[in-house]
Amino acid sequence: MSANPLSLPALHASHAGTWLRDAQGGTRGCSKGEAVMAAADTPLLMLNAPLVANRLGYPDLSGLDLLELYAFIHPARFCVPTPKGLAHALGLEEPSDDAGVPLLLQQAAGALIAMCGSADWAEREGAWSALQSLARLRWPWAGVLSAHIRQPERAEKWLFTRLPEWDETPERAQPAQVVIEEPEIEAQLQWLTGDGAERREGQRMFAKSAGSVFAPRDRQKRPHILLAQAGTGIGKTLGYLAPASLWSGLSGGTVWVSTFTKNLQRQLRRESARAWPTVRPDGSPPVVVRKGRENYLCLLNLEDALQGGFAGRPAILAQLVARWAAFSQDGDMIGGDLPGWLGTLFRKRGIAALTDQRGECVYAGCPHYRKCFIERSARAAAQADLVIANHALVMVNAARGRDPASRPTRIVFDEGHHVFDAADSTFSAALTGAEAIELRRWIVGPERTNRGRRRGLAARLADVASYDEAGGEAVAAAVEAAQELPSDGWLARLAEGMPAGPVEALLAQVRAATYARDESGRQEAGYGIETETAQLPGELVEAAGIAAQALAAIRAPLMKLSARLEAVLEDAPDWLDGQGRARIEGARHSLAWRIDLLAAWEALLGRLGGPADPEFVDWLAVDRNDAREFDIGVHRHWLDPMKPFAKTVLEPAHGVMLTSATLTDRDDSGTDWQGAMERAGTAHLELVPATVQADSPFDYPRRAEVLIVTDIARGDIPALSGAFARLIEASDGGVLGLFTAIRRMRAVHGRIADRLARTGLPLYAQHVDPIDTGTLTDIFRDDPRASLLGTDALRDGVDVPGRSLRCVVMESVPWPRPTILHRARRAAAAANLEKGGAQKYDDRIIRARLAQAFGRLIRTRDDAGHFIVLSSAFPSRLLSAFPEGTPVARLTLDEALERVAAGIGQEQDASAADVTGSSEPKARQAN
Repeated sequence: MSANPLSLPALHASHAGTWLRDAQGGTRGCSKGEAVMAAADTPLLMLNAPLVANRLGYPDLSGLDLLELYAFIHPARFCVPTPKGLAHALGLEEPSDDAGVPLLLQQAAGALIAMCGSADWAEREGAWSALQSLARLRWPWAGVLSAHIRQPERAEKWLFTRLPEWDETPERAQPAQVVIEEPEIEAQLQWLTGDGAERREGQRMFAKSAGSVFAPRDRQKRPHILLAQAGTGIGKTLGYLAPASLWSGLSGGTVWVSTFTKNLQRQLRRESARAWPTVRPDGSPPVVVRKGRENYLCLLNLEDALQGGFAGRPAILAQLVARWAAFSQDGDMIGGDLPGWLGTLFRKRGIAALTDQRGECVYAGCPHYRKCFIERSARAAAQADLVIANHALVMVNAARGRDPASRPTRIVFDEGHHVFDAADSTFSAALTGAEAIELRRWIVGPERTNRGRRRGLAARLADVASYDEAGGEAVAAAVEAAQELPSDGWLARLAEGMPAGPVEALLAQVRAATYARDESGRQEAGYGIETETAQLPGELVEAAGIAAQALAAIRAPLMKLSARLEAVLEDAPDWLDGQGRARIEGARHSLAWRIDLLAAWEALLGRLGGPADPEFVDWLAVDRNDAREFDIGVHRHWLDPMKPFAKTVLEPAHGVMLTSATLTDRDDSGTDWQGAMERAGTAHLELVPATVQADSPFDYPRRAEVLIVTDIARGDIPALSGAFARLIEASDGGVLGLFTAIRRMRAVHGRIADRLARTGLPLYAQHVDPIDTGTLTDIFRDDPRASLLGTDALRDGVDVPGRSLRCVVMESVPWPRPTILHRARRAAAAANLEKGGAQKYDDRIIRARLAQAFGRLIRTRDDAGHFIVLSSAFPSRLLSAFPEGTPVARLTLDEALERVAAGIGQEQDASAADVTGSSEPKARQAN
C-alpha cells in the first residue's frame, strides 16, 4: 500500500532505548524523560501506548495509538501488534532496527488514512457515524480522520438494525443407530488427508480405534470409552474427525470435540473445513464453535455502554467494539476475531463489562434477543454436525444445560490430560466475597453508585410479579434477604474490622483465622495463604451457622419463585407470548443455578466445626496479589473430582474418547494406563475402557536434546538471570522460558530485558508486559529473534512451529505447589499402595508437566532444539517424561551454552548423555 507518511511526530520505546521523529522528518535517540515531555506537549504517533508507557515508566502516557486506528479502519482483521506485524498487515517494508520504527509509524498512519478514501475499503459501512460519536468522546484520532471520511449520501444503519436475526428451527431428531466399519474410516481418512499425503500407520490405527466410540451403546449408563494416547505428529485431529464426520453424516447426530486451549479450537476449526463445507445448502453451518456466555459480546450491555453507561476511555472502547461487532464472524470476544490486544489498550476491564459475566441475561426480554450472538451460537450448535467447545462448557452443559435434549452424548476430549483439572474446577464450591457479591447484584441489582444497565431480579420479572401475587412476594422476599450478602467496599470493611451483615462477619472470621495460622513468616506476602478447616475457633463456627441461616433465607423465596414461574407457564395468561415464555424459561434456568449454588454454600458451612467428609477437601483462604487482598472465603473440592464427572458427563453419554500426547505417565515399570483410567473417571463406572497408543513419528534422538544444567543454585536470582540471558544470546532468541513463580519471572525479566534488547533480542513476559497471553504468543511466533517468559499458561497452550521456538528453558523442576488440596490427595495416594504412594503421586504430576513443556519444542518433523532444566539435583526417575531415545546430558552452564550455540545437527553424539533409549516410533494397540 503506497501512501504519504502522516506529518505528525512519532515515538518508539523499547528496552534498547527511545527514539523520536519530528513531523518533517529526522529521527533521534532521546532519554525517557525527554520522550515523556514531548508526549505531554503534543499528541505523538505510537504503537501500543500502554506498552510504551510501561517502557518509559510513565503510566499516564497518551497519544495517537496506531492500534486504535487500525481497529477502527479494519475491525475483525488480524494484526500482530508490533512494528513488524503492522508493516506486514499494511504491506509496508518492515524497519531494520528500532531507529526506523518512528518512520514506519508515520507511513502506517498515512496508509490507514489513505484507505478511508479508497474504493477498496471493505469496512466503510458505519464508519462515518461511529466517527461522529468518537469525536464527541474526544478520541484523539477523530480530528485527524474527520477530513478523510466522507458523510454517506444515505444515513447509515444503526448497528442493532444491521445485524442479522436468527430463525427458530425444529427440534433435531435423535441420531440413528449406525455402525461405521474400519474400511470406511480408512477411506474417509485418506480423503481428508489428500491423495498425495504421506501414509501414516499410527494415524490409521488411531482413526480406526476412534471409530469404536460411535458404536450403538449396549447398556444404559455404560458408554463406549476410549483412552487414546497419540504422540505429537500423529495427526490425531484428522484421526478422530474421520470417524466423527462419517458418523454424523450417517446418523444425523452431533459430535462434540472439547479442548482446553483456544489455540486448539482455532486449529480444529481449520482442520474441520476438510470434512465439512462452510455452510450447508440451507445456509446453516455444520461446524460451530461453542463457548461459555462470558466469551460473547452482550448486545444489551453494548447498547448501554454506547448510550452513556461507559464514560471516558471505556466509552471509546465501546465504540470500537461496536465497529467490530458489525463485521465479526460470531461475536466471540475472547479468542475470536476481536483483536486480543484491543482490550489491553484501555487498561480497565472494559471487555469483560461488555460480556454477560454475571449470568444476568433476560433472554427473550432483551430487545436484541433475535440478533444475540450467544443465542445464535446455541441454536446453531443444536443443529450442527460438529460442535467445538471447551472442557468446562461441556461439563457445565452436561450438569445444567437449558435443553436436556441438546446435551452432548458423543464427545471427544482432546487435550484429555486436562480433563481432571477442568472437572476439579467445575464441580468445586467456593463461598467467597467476590462470589457472594455477584449473587447479590444478580438478585438486588447494581449499587446506586454504579453506572450501567444491569438490573436486579425485580426489574427482570416485573410483569410476572405484577400478574402473580405470590411470585411478586417471592421476588420481594429474595431481594430483602439478599441485602445480607456482601456489598461494595466489603474488603475495606473487613480490613477495618467493621463487617456488615452475617456473610461479611463470617468472612472476617475466616480472614482472622487464616492469618492467625499463617506460618510463612510473611516471606511470600504477594501470595495467597490458606488453612484447613480443622479445630476452628468457636467464633468462626458460630458465624458460619448464622451465615448459613442467611443463605437459607435467600434460597427459600428463590425456590418459591421458581415454582410460581412454572405455574405461570402451565396456566399461561393471554398476554404471555412466545418470547415471554422463553424469558420465563430462561429465568427458571438461572434460578435453578443460583438455588443449587446457595445449597452448596449451606452444605459447605454446615460441615465447619463438625466431622470432615472424606469425599471432600475444605479449606479457608485469603487470596492476594502483590500483597493486595482481592478475595476471602471458604473452599470445597472433591477429593476425586472424577466421581461427579463420571456421574454427570460419562454416564449419560453413549461414546467418549479422551486423547492427548501426554495421557499416561511412564516410569521404569512402563506405561501407566491404570493411572490414566483413574484420571478419566472410568473406575466409577465399573467398566474397563479401550486403550490405544500411537507414538510420535518424530526423530527425537536427532532433533532434540535435553540438558540438565547443574551449577545454578536454586533461589539465586542473579545467577538465574545471568543463565537466562546467556542462553537467549547463545540461541539468538527463540527461547520460551517457563517459571513456577511469577515473582522470580518478573525479577529475571527486569534484570535482563534491557541487556538483550541492545543486541536486537526482544524479550516479552506474561504479567509484565500489558499484553494478553494470546497476543504475546502471536508476537513470539512472528519474530524468530524474540523470546518469551511465562508460567503455567504457556507450558502447554503454545503452538509455535519452526525457528521461532528452538529452545525451552525451565527455571527449575516443576514441583507441585504444596497446597492443602494437594496434600490431601497426596495423603490419599500414600494410603493406597496400589497407586504407588505419595512420591509416585508427585512424580506423575512432575513428569506430566515436563512432558507438556517438552511438547512445545518439536511441533513438526523439521523442528529441532534444546530443552533445558536449570536444576542442580534433577532426579533421574523423572527423565522418563521425555520421549524414548532423546539424549539427556547433565552439564555446567558453560557446556550447555556451547551446545545451544552449536544447534542441533542431523547426528547427535549421545556419549555424554546419561539416559538414552530407542528412537523407533511405535504404534501399538494396548487393549
